[in-house]
Amino acid sequence: MAILYLFLSIFWTVFLVIEVIICIGAFTAVFQERKIWLNPNLPSLKPFPGMIKVYLLNVFWMSCCLVGAILTILEAIITFQWSLQNTRNFAHIQVERRCAQWTTKLFVGPVLVQGTENLPPDEPGKPAPVYIANHDSQIDLAAVYHLNRQWRWISKSQVMFLPGVGQVMYLSDHVFIDRVKKKHKSKDSSTGARNLYIKSNESVQSGVPMFFFPQGTRRMGERLPFKDGAFKVAKENDSVLVPVSIKIPLTAWNSMYPFTKADPVILTVHKPIETKGKDVEQLKKESCEVIYRVLPDYTKKS
Repeated sequence: MAILYLFLSIFWTVFLVIEVIICIGAFTAVFQERKIWLNPNLPSLKPFPGMIKVYLLNVFWMSCCLVGAILTILEAIITFQWSLQNTRNFAHIQVERRCAQWTTKLFVGPVLVQGTENLPPDEPGKPAPVYIANHDSQIDLAAVYHLNRQWRWISKSQVMFLPGVGQVMYLSDHVFIDRVKKKHKSKDSSTGARNLYIKSNESVQSGVPMFFFPQGTRRMGERLPFKDGAFKVAKENDSVLVPVSIKIPLTAWNSMYPFTKADPVILTVHKPIETKGKDVEQLKKESCEVIYRVLPDYTKKS
């Protein structure tokens, strides 16, 4: 009993320390999101309710993922299934999906999915498709889980150190890469540049789709050129591309939701794009046109 009490005391202390780190770290997310909305063609992020909602969303999301990571580890202990292939099912489908959907419902508003007839089945066969979408805001990361499909993300390796989120992503067996080349680190390392293609190809060939934001970074007031990664993976595996347009309402942060009605985030799933007989540049051009065709152009001055 004394050993159990000691263990619980240490566990609770560590949990509270991590929660304090989450509450402090969420300010960074507010700063990052604020920069997106500084574009003169967009409404600026107001301190209230905008910045407060961004802060609370991140605290809730990281805390929810932290609890989910603990539950995933407990599930692995109980079932004696320690491999990432086994922890992935619980961490990705149960924890990530539920946390993301709860987060949008609590802080952003409804998410409408259009074009569901274009969605591949949850077990799409081999090779699996490659999902691609525009990347405007951190809202995107939560909203796409309303597609109710499984996939693997490409994420920078630093995300693994985010409390809660990083641990769940690791347990979900996503693909981590170093966005900045590090000294004394080989391209063939577990987070090296070559890992992006190796792990992505393995995932697609095993029947698990990949999800890319081809812009590479978040921009709402700009339309950045698409990078090659997603299209090379699709070409190498003869996978279809599934373009998704994510429309974030301009009132997403500054509305008084959940106390008032909110404009919905709209996900439009387009018809899959065949990759056979097309080169990477053709696929990038076609995908860009399809995704942005249904989205407002904030690059034009109003």
